[in-house]
Amino acid sequence: MDVSARLRTKLLLLEPEFRGATSHMWRPEGLLERYRTYLCTMHAVIRASVPLMELALRRMADRPGHPLSGPLTAYLAEHIQEEAEHDAWLLEDLRAAGAAPEDALGPLPPPDVAALVGPQYYWIEHHHPVALLGYIAVLEGYAPAPGLTERIGGLTGLPPAALRTVREHAALDTGHLDELYALLDRLPLTRGQEAAVAVSALHSFDALTRLFVRLGRSAPAPSLRGAGPTPPTGVTR
Repeated sequence: MDVSARLRTKLLLLEPEFRGATSHMWRPEGLLERYRTYLCTMHAVIRASVPLMELALRRMADRPGHPLSGPLTAYLAEHIQEEAEHDAWLLEDLRAAGAAPEDALGPLPPPDVAALVGPQYYWIEHHHPVALLGYIAVLEGYAPAPGLTERIGGLTGLPPAALRTVREHAALDTGHLDELYALLDRLPLTRGQEAAVAVSALHSFDALTRLFVRLGRSAPAPSLRGAGPTPPTGVTR
């Protein structure tokens, strides 16, 4: 079994909790206000994406001749270009949704955002930059489904300008995920490095689920252990 297949299998075990949380978050009641909160929260997550990859690049440069250096450095450099300015998209969406960019930029990011993003800084600095690939696999593997844009627009009456990030990532992230899994399968990973990717991915998926539970908490949340229906997901990156 390839590295990517082993990782997918592990993530499948956590999918029911995530699907239940996103189904509850995207319910019709009160969706407009929750969507604005979602934009602010995802801005706090996404504005860390490029800095994380830049840090991983710098730490790989500290390891000249490392077996992963060439392919991992090339992937990160290209992906930085692909993800540039996506945090600005969210601020534009927020403005079009009737809120202000300051709603995202001013407050202290919530602890569940720090719990999702923060471990990546630690693992890059104090273990190995390859761990970041597990985080990327989760954010791109559970990006918005194609039907989510229409669902949000139909339920809230928001214009297309308020939905750019969801719309663009529904189109982009499947291809990005394929590239990432292809990279994982060709990297000469040791068992320890593969384990680092898996631990990063599993932690990220759990933390992301908790974040969506919080976003949907204006009504009683579903049991985290209940599989529930399989709705469009709602991560952007």
